[in-house]
Amino acid sequence: DDIEKSLRNNELVVGRLALYILALKSSCHDLESVHLTHNEMKESLLIHLKKEMEEEKQNIAFSHRPKTSYYQYSLGILALCVSDVRVSTHVSQKLIHAVEHRQLKHGESSCVDSHAVAGMALQCLKDEGIAVKDNAELDRALATIKQRLLDSKRADGHMGNEFSTGLAVQALMAMGSQMEECGSKQTYHNPMAISQVLPALHQRTYLHLKSQECRSENEVLPSHGQVSLQVEVVKSSALNLLQDKQTGFTFNTEDSLWGPFLSVVNEERARQNDRRYWHISSDGNSLTQGERILR
Repeated sequence: DDIEKSLRNNELVVGRLALYILALKSSCHDLESVHLTHNEMKESLLIHLKKEMEEEKQNIAFSHRPKTSYYQYSLGILALCVSDVRVSTHVSQKLIHAVEHRQLKHGESSCVDSHAVAGMALQCLKDEGIAVKDNAELDRALATIKQRLLDSKRADGHMGNEFSTGLAVQALMAMGSQMEECGSKQTYHNPMAISQVLPALHQRTYLHLKSQECRSENEVLPSHGQVSLQVEVVKSSALNLLQDKQTGFTFNTEDSLWGPFLSVVNEERARQNDRRYWHISSDGNSLTQGERILR
């Protein structure tokens, strides 16, 4: 329903659709039994994702960038590959070309999470022997991604930042690297970040979905159970203080899979389709998570 609603509103869905497919695949759900309706047509999630990827490819050909982002584009290739759906040579070639020409970046900075997902997507194609235009070019792209991920490692063990580390470790393992524990002194609070870190801690990657063994589940559940939850609530936000104290400063937030995110500042809305964003920094340093605004 969420994807269908977004499609009715002409929103871009490649990334979310790919994540839904990966989640269903990981839970041993029959992907062919899940459908969505768009423009009065009923089709499987995989078929619709493949159509969306063709549109993304066409947009790269004409505008030199995906309709969404190379992060979502890579997720789409990864979801199709681990689900045994043939990926068009033209679709994969656009990603290889983007890696070679340093197009996987945010502003002027290399985008670690985009490189990580691209690495897993291209490694999946290589492992499955899926045809690409030039195998040597594919190998060079994988080597480039691997080196850029290794170069992103910080002194505390994280790669890029706290949110990209889980994917980066997964990607390096998928590409054959033996990884030490990363960011062991940090605590992950965000559910989305945790979902990407846990597979890496168990020496698993998204590519393992391709060969996972699905078994019948034991449907006998315990009759009673107790769960303890601890919730930390931030008392205030620097943005709220600015809005209260400084005339002319306003902002709005929206919910996302990563939690609330900043969507409007001084009536200027971030619009992915128009490539309009802000850069939020403290003393010239980019903020990687909202919590740092409070310090």
